[in-house]
Parts: sequence; structure tokens; C-alpha cells
Amino acid sequence: MLRKETSFLSLGLVVGALLTATCFVFIQRQQISGGARTVLKLGHALDQSHPVHAGMEFMARRLAEISDGAMEIQIFPNGQLGSEPETVEQLQRGALAMVKTSAAAMEGFVPEMAVFGLPYLFRDNDHYWNVLNGPIGQELLAAGASVGIHGLCYYDSGSRSFYTIDGPILTPDDVRGEKIRTLQSRMAMDLISTLQGAPTPIPWGELYTALQQRMVDGAENNPPSFLSSRHYEVAKHYSLDEHTRIPDIVIFSQTIWDSLSPQQQAWVEQAAAESVAFQRILWAEKTAEALTEVEAAGVTIYRPDKAPFVAATAPLYEQFKDTAIGHVAARIREVK
Repeated sequence: MLRKETSFLSLGLVVGALLTATCFVFIQRQQISGGARTVLKLGHALDQSHPVHAGMEFMARRLAEISDGAMEIQIFPNGQLGSEPETVEQLQRGALAMVKTSAAAMEGFVPEMAVFGLPYLFRDNDHYWNVLNGPIGQELLAAGASVGIHGLCYYDSGSRSFYTIDGPILTPDDVRGEKIRTLQSRMAMDLISTLQGAPTPIPWGELYTALQQRMVDGAENNPPSFLSSRHYEVAKHYSLDEHTRIPDIVIFSQTIWDSLSPQQQAWVEQAAAESVAFQRILWAEKTAEALTEVEAAGVTIYRPDKAPFVAATAPLYEQFKDTAIGHVAARIREVK
């Protein structure tokens, strides 16, 4: 008898939970359709002092203003909701509305995004933004729709350069045999391998300890990230070879995006566009400040000749020549 009662009780709890969940969804939909506030959760791995985080805060403020309080973005920094790949997977399931991720971390979801990992792809700043704001950049943003990802906008994340513990990287030969932390990206690892180094993918939040404990000999990133992460406390040699320029991307759950009204979508797009303009200006300012600050903290900054690095990494272009990535790269190089 006790077994039967327990079974009925368990069944009742399950049914009750399902009904509660269903009612919760219904109430949420009623609230949204009734004009109540829509809350969007945004996860990312950077700290609050980073200029990319400041760009997202600007977007959140503008969305609240534009929508007259009807929409809110709640930002969860510092990897609180997981690593970049983990948050993207949550977003695909509709468990998270928005994610800021590096384009490199998108390779596993949108393979064409790997094109940004090709070294020395962009001639200069104007070429870079002409590509991102033009047809190619917009096509790449839209390419994730089939896997549940709606690309919203690009943020500037500058150029990636090497920083190391024992000595500077001034020529491609200086990478040989060095354990270099990379993004969790096949293209990023292939770049280090092409220079005969040992690529070592480590989550961003674990890199300070990895440098401190000499698990790696160095890493590569942009000046604001080098500063905000405090990696300069361990790695005192910063070589501005500027081998890649990989944008950050704000993406949206396609499921949640499709559930928004056209008016709500327009508000989000306007807030995102305005935040991009704000973040680009802030990025330039913070890059200059970061270089000044790390140098004052005892870091030696080097500006090596890039020509040998361009030549040494050319095999990567041959490797992808007849692939979809190679075709996108060729189109990028044709952009004025």
C-alpha cells in the first residue's frame, strides 16, 4: 500500500511541476504581450573593467531608454554563466538570450567565422570595418541562423600580439618550441603550430594561474585584455606583431529573437548599433591607455618587423585556399 501511495505521490509531484512550468511560461507570455518588462540575460567571460563590457553596459542603458523601460538587459560578466562555448550552447537551447563571444569561439558553430583567425588578413583599420559593416560581415553574422544563433553586432577587440615571460618574440623563430596559450579555436592553434610553437588552449579565466605556474611560456591578446587580466604582472615582454584581428560578437538566441515583436527587435538593433559606435571610440582610447599603463608597470613593449611573420604564416592561406574559408578570405582581400 505504501509503495502505491508513494508512486501516486511521485506522479502527482511530477504532474504538478509540469503544470507549474507550463503556467510560468504562459504567465510570462501574458506579461510580455501585456506590455510588461522583457528581461534579456547576457553572459560573457570578461571582467567589468574591460571596454567591451562597457560597450554592453551602454547597450543595456540605451535599450532601457529607447524602450521606455519595457526591455532590460541583465549582464553576467566574468564567466559566471560558463565559458564562451558553454554560453553559446545555452543560447542555442534558448536558456540564455544573449552572449558576447570572440569570433574565434564561434568556429565550432559557424565554421566560416574561422576566417578571422587568418593572420594579417586586414590591411588597416578602415579595411577591417569596411568588411565587418559590409556584405561579408553581415553574411557572417547571419550564418548562424540555421543553428539557432542570431548575430547582432561586432565589437572592436583590436589586434592580438604575443606576450611572454622569459624573453620577447621578435621573429617567427622566437615562437619555435614555446608553449603559447591560444583561444579554443582550431585556427588559432594552427597559427602557433605553423610558427612551430606548441599551442595550448586554456580558458581565459584560468590563464593568469597558468602563466604564474609556468604551464605556458606566454599568450597572445590585445592591450586592454593584457591590462585588465593583470597578465602583465607575470609576462613582462609584449611584442606588438599584431598577427590577427578577431572581432568580438554579440549574438542572440534565434528562438528568443523570433519571439520578440518587430518593435522590440528594432529597439534591440538600435541599442546595439549605438553601442558599437560608442565602443569603437572607447576601444581606441583604452588601447592607448593600456600600453602606457603596462609599460609603467615594468613591461617592455616591442614593435617587431611584421614582414617575416607574414611570410612565415603564408602556408595557412595555402592550406585553406580551396575551402569555404579560403573563398571568404579572398573576398575580404578584394574589399577596398
